[in-house]
Amino acid sequence: MSLVFESTAGAAAPRRFLALGDSYTIGEGVSVAARWPNQLIAALDAGGTQFAEPTVIARTGWTTDELDAAIDDALAQGTISPPYDLVSLLIGVNNQYRGRPVSDYEREFAALLQRALHFAGKQPQRVFVMSIPDWGVTAFGAADPRGTRQIGDEIDAFNEAARAVATRLQVAYIDITPISRQNPTWLVADQLHPDQRQYQAWADAALAHLRR
Repeated sequence: MSLVFESTAGAAAPRRFLALGDSYTIGEGVSVAARWPNQLIAALDAGGTQFAEPTVIARTGWTTDELDAAIDDALAQGTISPPYDLVSLLIGVNNQYRGRPVSDYEREFAALLQRALHFAGKQPQRVFVMSIPDWGVTAFGAADPRGTRQIGDEIDAFNEAARAVATRLQVAYIDITPISRQNPTWLVADQLHPDQRQYQAWADAALAHLRR
């Protein structure tokens, strides 16, 4: 199945997945089963690698510093209990939306990715980063005064910072931004957040990485 982990068919305990992020990980506007982490787990289960329901630390609107604080709270409450077999990180769109500097994002993102590595038992092959999708191509984005092009350029800058950090820490970077740009109508009713079809494409991209 994968260089990361072997099939667990018949194993006593299923493997564990921790997904860290914001609205794109919690799946704003879709059912729990339609979130990309849940769709990924369903695909892994179907392939013979048994996983428990993912632990999701994410909320709509969170920035990097807000996610970091939420991780502290989750550790204090026992919601997070490392090590995990798989850890994902997708964060940054709200830093960009609020106009925060890329340099601050890169520093805070690096600290979050270090935490993700710790949660994965310091095994970088068990961690992956998902790029920030381009919300500028959505109907919501088209109404933003910054315009589609500026939003896209800013998203690219944030993603390059995240890619650089992931490369430095030897963590896989999965670029799902082109999926968001190629399918700008795959959205829920708010005309901003992805629908089940787009999350399925993201899960497929993550699954392809794990199989490689």
